[in-house]
Amino acid sequence: MNSPLFDSAGQQYQQTRMAQWDKVARMRDTWRGWGGAYHKRLKEIYRFLVSPGQRVLEIGSGYGELLASVRPARGLGVDFSPEMTSRAVARHLSSVPRPLEFVHADAHDLSFLKETFDVIILSDLVNDAWDVQRVFEQIRPLCTPRTRVIVNVYSNLWQGVLSLAQRARLAVPILKQNWLTADDLRGILTLAGFETIRDWREILFPLPIPLLAAFCNRVLVRLPIFRGLALANFLIARPQPVPAEDPSVSVVVAARNEAGNIRSIFERTPPMGRATELIFVEGHSKDDTYAVIEREIALHPATPSRVLRQPGIGKADAIRAGFDAATGDILMILDADLTVPPEDLPRFYEALRSGRGEFVNGVRLVYPMEKQAMQGLNFLGNKFFSWAFTSLLGQPIKDTLCGTKVLWKKDYERIAANRSYFGDFDPFGDFDLIFGAAKLNLKIVDLPIRYRERTYGATNISRWKHGLLLIRMVWYAARRIKFV
Repeated sequence: MNSPLFDSAGQQYQQTRMAQWDKVARMRDTWRGWGGAYHKRLKEIYRFLVSPGQRVLEIGSGYGELLASVRPARGLGVDFSPEMTSRAVARHLSSVPRPLEFVHADAHDLSFLKETFDVIILSDLVNDAWDVQRVFEQIRPLCTPRTRVIVNVYSNLWQGVLSLAQRARLAVPILKQNWLTADDLRGILTLAGFETIRDWREILFPLPIPLLAAFCNRVLVRLPIFRGLALANFLIARPQPVPAEDPSVSVVVAARNEAGNIRSIFERTPPMGRATELIFVEGHSKDDTYAVIEREIALHPATPSRVLRQPGIGKADAIRAGFDAATGDILMILDADLTVPPEDLPRFYEALRSGRGEFVNGVRLVYPMEKQAMQGLNFLGNKFFSWAFTSLLGQPIKDTLCGTKVLWKKDYERIAANRSYFGDFDPFGDFDLIFGAAKLNLKIVDLPIRYRERTYGATNISRWKHGLLLIRMVWYAARRIKFV
């Protein structure tokens, strides 16, 4: 016999809330209040967080406006209020690209759902739930390893303000809430089998005063002095990782004027996973790099390898060409100058395979460096970009310009599909990948390595020209990520 969802107190709690939200649904037919600006801002935030064309489930979907705003390929809304559900169905019969579906059900029992989703949204839902952990446990079977769960809740700080607004009939009347902090939610998510990727705060001014609201909600709320005053706490979580079984690897090497390092790459790159291939992208060298690669391929028939002539210019172009040609499950970048030892690559492999990270970023700024490994201005530049990117992305990024980065090919394909969002002006490819990973809400982890001195050739980096370009890109990305 199945045990009941709730004891008598829980049943009374749910019945009271269902009746309350039915009442709110009927009231909203003729009354709007001042909540429109808040919900408009929520839609903007979720449109940034959720790329169009995904499979999206919203628990506590209400009228379905938020679900519709993210333009899902498959959109399913679940709400325990029959009045809300019927109105959502009526409003979204003609939704594009596909009609949205709305189901009357309780978030505490989603066992009837037999599909998985790319994104699961719980917007202002867990404030009202009888058993928050059970709700999170119910959505766990609906996740794939790449599913992202996005939660937003009211901040405790606004409890008094919201109560006054409700009494003045400026806000929707709600019953006594669960006032959950970000720490509370992280803990409950962990108990339910999830890992929090990041949390942050949004919406400082939830009133419809256009210029002031935009300035407060896009700029001031990002600043430390105002951040703690925000109305909404946001979290993004993923299912706790499960290690992958023996994935294959493609090591991509962009090589320009690196003839003296090619043999060492073959000799020192260890086998990883069920297969490891080397893909060289030769970048219009002035020395005999291409010929040396061809010779070493012939001398190492047991190593799956090939060489491409770079179609364009710049390291980013070379890496993209290599990634497009790669057949491995995991993509790795190895700099041809061997300043990052190939012997370190299995550590990157294990960090990704184990699920501890979904984007593994090499870090040169932890261990002492060899004397000529990095010039002083380069070091300071890396420190600056580290600070800037950590602030922009909400995940620690200690070294943005270390060439060694590792990610799943499936995730790279998603980054490439969304590349137009940021533009195409990164000469290195590092920032393109980091920003893309952050936009997809991938779990980014830093992996410290010992950075070695170059033993052959000279750097292909034009420090001042590329430095100015990167400053431009950080500013552009700030507008596209931080202050949106």
